[in-house]
Amino acid sequence: MTDRGNIVGVDLFCGAGGLTYGLERAGIEVRLAIDVDKSCEYPIRRNTKASFLHRDVDRLNPSAITDAFDNAKVSLLAGCAPCQPFSTYSRSAKRHGPKRRGRGDAEDWKLVARFGELIRKTQPCLVTMENVPPLGRHDAFSELLGYLEGYHTDYRIVECCSIGLPQKRMRLVVVASKLGPIHLPEFDLERTTVRSAIGALPAISAGGHDPSDKLHRASRLSEINLARIRASKPGGTWRDWPAELRAACHARDTGETYPSVYGRMAWDGPAPTITTQCFGYGNGRFGHPEQDRAISLREAAMLQGFPRNYSFISDDEEPSFAKLGRLIGNAVPVTLGETIGRLLVEHVEAA
Repeated sequence: MTDRGNIVGVDLFCGAGGLTYGLERAGIEVRLAIDVDKSCEYPIRRNTKASFLHRDVDRLNPSAITDAFDNAKVSLLAGCAPCQPFSTYSRSAKRHGPKRRGRGDAEDWKLVARFGELIRKTQPCLVTMENVPPLGRHDAFSELLGYLEGYHTDYRIVECCSIGLPQKRMRLVVVASKLGPIHLPEFDLERTTVRSAIGALPAISAGGHDPSDKLHRASRLSEINLARIRASKPGGTWRDWPAELRAACHARDTGETYPSVYGRMAWDGPAPTITTQCFGYGNGRFGHPEQDRAISLREAAMLQGFPRNYSFISDDEEPSFAKLGRLIGNAVPVTLGETIGRLLVEHVEAA
């Protein structure tokens, strides 16, 4: 039996620290968190015990990882490699032109390949990666599994509602071990709700904020969007509105395929997938269940599993919806990180 305290991790593509923080809650020592985005340094240093390395993984010397593993009985390489087809930039580009084919596809998934290269070069005892489900249909995923030759490997698509996160988020999760066979179960934990996550937060208005928490702030609404949200039902769609409030796109046939934009969440169900644009009422079903506004940045973070006191920016920095939306929406949900961490701890203890 191996001591759980001897699992030492490195988190690649660490973002705002959702995976690092979740792994730590499971009892794993994450010594190093790495990201190309300098904005990730503050939340990592402020909320976790990990050191932060500001580095592009394409220029990362594998020795940075192996040095962090020094004296570890069990080493873990973890991460969520960003995939270009699902980045904010790529979604915008897709609206303005056809997706590139051929060589461009390899570029889209190159960070997944880089993750695989670093596995091969550093040879950790354990590996975990989470990513978007469509990755599993691409050659890049088969190539990643090829980098895991010599490991016992399992993977599945995890519905985050099934692990206790109040969010309809689907993620492809991979676990691999040199210690013995490892298995990802079909999770079926108690379902949680929007109410359980954010119901205790103080009421605020559109464009307002809580003086005691600068992240509990909501974006402004135009007069027509204020009228629209007042006409919206929890869990409903824009079809609940009177005709005069409907946008021109709703009158076209294509509008019928987007029922969840301009929607309110329901108190007693899960939230939709939290995205980088979750602070905007018109960007999805991001309306507050009861108050006439979009969810606040703090509410978005809590729906991602972050605790209420998690700090994303320093006290002297003014909040930016764009920056914080990116950090929160791109984060690995803390609940998913902790669930994976507990699975790895149990695996090591049984080895």
